[in-house]
Amino acid sequence: MSNGEDEPEDAPEETDAESPTLPGDVTEESLSEYLDEVESKLEAAETEADLDDVEALLSDAESSLSEADLPDPEDEDEENLREALESRIEDLRSSLSDARGPYAEDVIDDVEAAIDDIESAEWTETGLEEVEAAIEAFAAHVAETLGVDVEPETDDVDALVLTLESITEAIEDADLDADADAETIATLVEGAETLSADLEDAERWEDLGTNEQLLAEGFFDVLGHYKDYPVEWSALKAHEEAGNVDMILLALDSLQSDFMERHCMEAFERMGKRAATEAALDELLGRAEKREKVAIRILGKMAADEATETLLEYVDEDSDPQLQKATFKALGEIGASEAVQPLANKLEMEDDNVRPYAARALGLIGDARAVDPLAETLSSDESADVRSAAAWALRQIGTREALEAVAEHDDERVFIVQTEAEKAKETLDAGTDTGTDADADAPTA
Repeated sequence: MSNGEDEPEDAPEETDAESPTLPGDVTEESLSEYLDEVESKLEAAETEADLDDVEALLSDAESSLSEADLPDPEDEDEENLREALESRIEDLRSSLSDARGPYAEDVIDDVEAAIDDIESAEWTETGLEEVEAAIEAFAAHVAETLGVDVEPETDDVDALVLTLESITEAIEDADLDADADAETIATLVEGAETLSADLEDAERWEDLGTNEQLLAEGFFDVLGHYKDYPVEWSALKAHEEAGNVDMILLALDSLQSDFMERHCMEAFERMGKRAATEAALDELLGRAEKREKVAIRILGKMAADEATETLLEYVDEDSDPQLQKATFKALGEIGASEAVQPLANKLEMEDDNVRPYAARALGLIGDARAVDPLAETLSSDESADVRSAAAWALRQIGTREALEAVAEHDDERVFIVQTEAEKAKETLDAGTDTGTDADADAPTA
């Protein structure tokens, strides 16, 4: 802290007599007079050392007040002398804090806050250009103020951060003194405040409306002259046809209507494996973990092995048949061999509306270990739908053992079972074995 003028060499040193003297007998009047003198000393302070002296005087006043025997107010309307003096000391401390600095550390703190802002924000293309301009201006300001070379790097966010880090190093190396270099520090503080304001004004994604964000990302670039309405749906269909998974994810994240969410999910389902990018799988797995049946169904269409562990947790959810149906089918489409025994166990569950899904899933997986439990189900289950599903599943597995198990039921009265048995016999007669023999670790139903 300084007024910027050099002190004359023959200036007399301050003496202890110039400092306020703490009263020996502390009363409201004596301490108030003491604080008046401290306030005058604060107003006259020119250096950090002067302010340190004031701080010490205030600490003395605070200690004396805590030990003083001041009268308590006799009624609620009477002023509390102790509280009034405590309040005045607090006000003087606040004024003391305001009088300190600025310090080089304040500038460095502001620059580090700017770095955090730059790294954490999502900038639009326009916003990033504005950030680059702000840092270039600040770098030039620091270079001129400190008389150093600061070459700004503005290729990307990392380069911008490196530029600001080099500026903080330059400020630290300058070893600025709060008194001797007060003017320089004040100039740097002004530049840092301008940088913060410029960053605040730079365009971020959150500043844009939904359609502005989509427009900036090029979501609508695929639209031709003819389009359906709403235009978001029309663009979505074009992106589905082109296989632009990232754009569908963008729409799913940005367009919060149930209508557009449904169409985004349907697009993924139709695309199947074509849509199985890492980002799409992350989105759908997150939804599957929340038991979203549509997401589970889509993961099956994508044959997403990554979903197997999550889906296995839902196999025994007998209280939610719809979740089980979606899960069984998805595990089958994925071809999850880990699910063979859990699904075989469900061939004996009570719900005969869900059992067919377990049987068909085993057929889709095509693992020969499922032959025995499926054959048992085909022979003994009372539900025609379940037996039909078991017959179909055995024929999909296609080993000789599986085909023979189906062919035995060529006299079955249930049409689908009879049809599957006839097809199995035809395959056997042709000498075609489409699968592999069951191994010794076949699951049990």
